[in-house]
Amino acid sequence: MPLTPNREVFITCAVTGSGGTQDRSPHVPRSPREIAESAIAAAKAGAAIVHCHVRDPETGAPSRDPAMFREVTERIRDSATDVVLNLTAGMGGDMVFGDVENPLPLKAQGTDMGGATNRMAHIADCLPEICTLDCGTMNFAEADYVMTNTPGMLRAMGGMMTKLGVKPEIEAFDTGHLWFAKQLVEEGTLDSPALVQLCMGVPWGAPDDLNTFMAMVNNVPADWCWSAFSLGRHQMPFVAASVLAGGNVRVGLEDNLWLGKGQLATNAQLVERAVTIIETLGSRVIGPDEVRARLGLTKRAPATVSA
Repeated sequence: MPLTPNREVFITCAVTGSGGTQDRSPHVPRSPREIAESAIAAAKAGAAIVHCHVRDPETGAPSRDPAMFREVTERIRDSATDVVLNLTAGMGGDMVFGDVENPLPLKAQGTDMGGATNRMAHIADCLPEICTLDCGTMNFAEADYVMTNTPGMLRAMGGMMTKLGVKPEIEAFDTGHLWFAKQLVEEGTLDSPALVQLCMGVPWGAPDDLNTFMAMVNNVPADWCWSAFSLGRHQMPFVAASVLAGGNVRVGLEDNLWLGKGQLATNAQLVERAVTIIETLGSRVIGPDEVRARLGLTKRAPATVSA
């Protein structure tokens, strides 16, 4: 296939994530204030979009607390730095099974299951331009942990996103997730053209070899907008690979803690490195207003709290 690089690239910074990285680097933000400040620094460095989870400020454990999402949103919106806000809606589908002979009951530690309305509560309150829709179920890295997103749940959450006017970012961890995403568009649950994030190298989804990556790229409809990332030491090579394959890029501490051997990174440093790679390839990094125009996004304030 011919090489068709993307000449106008947007960068998403995944600011903190929900993985167990909070004690592996002092730069992983925990509190809403720290998350917002790190997101703003990433935007100043060149990120057009910031993708935010929230954490317990004391322990760093992942959280779905709507009040913390609201604080992050308000701090970012009230800052002098413009950026497209992308909040996770991927939490609330975590199942940790017992041992192989006694898989039930589920283990309380790590299991977090919520209904569609519950999982979408902070999105309805904060009204970001984008929120994520993890478009499938998969065995996910640690032990007997399964990330569950059933067809019914995805239809319900996707419909809520569309009704709210929040653009779903379809997170695809394998080709089957793209297959179902196309079904959601065909049914009218999601609008077209859709936005996709190709999630490479996450155990046990699509591995981050280039053959698999191009299979994922080739399964994205031609009129959809897509971005991609990989983990750890492969984060920056995938910046180049994504641009060369015609896509956009994601970097950040959710996916990688390191700038180089023995050098822990900040989110801003990872974005700066991505900007250098993109510009060295002859492409231009675009900002939040251009992203909104390209994706049809509307920047809004959070919902007014009723009396």
